[in-house]
Amino acid sequence: MAAQDGVTQEPAGSPASPGDPDHRLGFLLAYHGGITETVIRKALATTGLTPRKTMTLLQLADGPVTQKALIERLDVDPSVLVALLNDLEGDDLVRRRRDPADRRRHIVEITSEGNSRLRKSDVALDTVERELFADLSERELTTLRRLLDKLRTSPEDFSCTEA
Repeated sequence: MAAQDGVTQEPAGSPASPGDPDHRLGFLLAYHGGITETVIRKALATTGLTPRKTMTLLQLADGPVTQKALIERLDVDPSVLVALLNDLEGDDLVRRRRDPADRRRHIVEITSEGNSRLRKSDVALDTVERELFADLSERELTTLRRLLDKLRTSPEDFSCTEA
């Protein structure tokens, strides 16, 4: 440890001390996540989409999906999905239809306008990600993805969220 002006400093790469905000990885992740979300929202605003609408269109990009499958993939309440699909359908970005095999189910599919808007959002997100990850190598990006996949971020994972 090097002393500078009577203050002890940790060498580069050392773990942060408990009094240092960087010591709290959850806060650090939330801080960077908040900034990233703001930048993504601004970039997507140029396409007329929100992150949630973009994520929904991404789920539909490979073909039609049942409304129930979308609820599971997006991990949202059914009422939230209905409101989201109402907005997307109103903008002619998705289409809902009854499943001919089971009239109780709805099939959701992306429209050509939805595909066009999704391509624009991809360009906007590519720009954000290029800037956001500019200082990371491909190997570091692969490691980051692997580590993020290991995070327990489902509400069911946390006992402190139960009332």
